[in-house]
Amino acid sequence: MRERQPPRPGAAASGRRRVQRAPGAARRDRTPPGEAGVAKPRPARPERWLYGRHAVAAALVNPRRRWHRLAVLAAHEAAAVALAAPGLARRRGEGEAIAVLDRAGLAALLPEGAVHQGWALEVEPLAERELDDVLGGAEPATGRSIVVLLDRVTDPHNLGAVLRSAAAFGALAVIVAAHGAPPASGALAKVASGALEWVPLLRVINLARALDRLKEAGFWCCGLDESAAQSLAALDLGPRVAVVLGAEGGGLRRLVRERCDHVARLPTQPLLPTLNVSNAAAIALYELVRAEPRALAPGGAHSG
Repeated sequence: MRERQPPRPGAAASGRRRVQRAPGAARRDRTPPGEAGVAKPRPARPERWLYGRHAVAAALVNPRRRWHRLAVLAAHEAAAVALAAPGLARRRGEGEAIAVLDRAGLAALLPEGAVHQGWALEVEPLAERELDDVLGGAEPATGRSIVVLLDRVTDPHNLGAVLRSAAAFGALAVIVAAHGAPPASGALAKVASGALEWVPLLRVINLARALDRLKEAGFWCCGLDESAAQSLAALDLGPRVAVVLGAEGGGLRRLVRERCDHVARLPTQPLLPTLNVSNAAAIALYELVRAEPRALAPGGAHSG
């Protein structure tokens, strides 16, 4: 699959000055007249900023997320104060919790071209989670337990879209290889639309070994490949399923494919058999959720 490349961060024009405000009010920055065309360097760590209304709102209510500063346009000030209030105990740092900026000031905090919708939040990375923690702590009340693994998916937009689908269909986690996977920064969080806060994104050294661990936990591992003989709907995968997707064009690497119990295809037409990896993940998740899991002893295919 060909993946879109993430936008390259660049410099933006912005001049800012602090203005006086009443005690307790959010900080307001405005660009002085005549300085709109003066180029200013961007902050050293723009990757620490999440942006977009849904991504910011989800981060503010996530009890695991620590944050430093919420920056908004003036039109969102009242909503920002209300949204940030419950999460102030998780805030780190000094100074005002909320900064009200003009468009140039807000854009200067973020990568060039970021679609921020008037919201940005400076955060600390979420604590890393282990596969065993996820397997031991979550089991759906009904239906299947599903884990998604992505092989060589490097575009943050694709990964963000997969996370969003994983949240929508109740997947336990999304697993990627630590090497080559995009960081959990603003572009990914914006596309995930809040799902980054709720679906564990696990980074593992070796996907093949992660598949072995899932088999030990009773998961049937199914890779997707448009050339497979069987469709995903035709397989009896039981109550625990790990679905494995590769990048468009490259597909699954040999060792990852060999670790799969099954290889299946989606019901696409021969004229155009491949899909973008995020679209394929959404369709596969829907198929796995809607199909009733049949009685099958967990791990039955993996003994010996």
